[in-house]
Amino acid sequence: MSPRTAVQERRTSESTVRVALNLDGTGESTISTGVGFFDHMLTALSRHSLIDLDIATTGDVHIDGHHSVEDTAIVLGKAFAEALGDKAGIRRYGDALVPLDEALAQAVVDVAGRPYVMCSGEPDGQQYALIGGTGAAYAGSLTQHVFESFAMNAGLTLHVRLLAGRDPHHIVEAQFKALARALRDAVALDSRIEGIVPSTKGAL
Repeated sequence: MSPRTAVQERRTSESTVRVALNLDGTGESTISTGVGFFDHMLTALSRHSLIDLDIATTGDVHIDGHHSVEDTAIVLGKAFAEALGDKAGIRRYGDALVPLDEALAQAVVDVAGRPYVMCSGEPDGQQYALIGGTGAAYAGSLTQHVFESFAMNAGLTLHVRLLAGRDPHHIVEAQFKALARALRDAVALDSRIEGIVPSTKGAL
């Protein structure tokens, strides 16, 4: 089996991003985006998906964290799509329900090549929450934007539902961990369909 790895880079007037990815890793990561809470979420994504990530982003965080977060998600999606290749032998679908204290989130993934995103259930005010310590804060509104930017560039159908939650940090972390576990199942190789693309069309 060829290594399912990829390296993608993107440079704009707002940010410079480099992502190296290994779908068949052990969840090791080196993350630096300039937005501390986002680093924390990407580290969790790596650990619980078992996808190795090496991400280096520099951007205009003196303005806010939006550009760096968005551009990182775009490049991560492109790297994910490259590493998947023709998707032969993958399970394709993943579904995970993950709690974090009072928060409970579900993510459902289809590696279909048909990008579509639905996010629901966040409480009123979550989008205005600012999460993080020193440096650029992570706005709660960014979570859906990250999922959209990642899924559109990775070619994923993604549904994320928040079933319960009060603390903004716990809500976002449950959402990211649910996505991680769903991705882990979706990209896993199934020995029963080795070399076969899991679609009646013969392509994804």
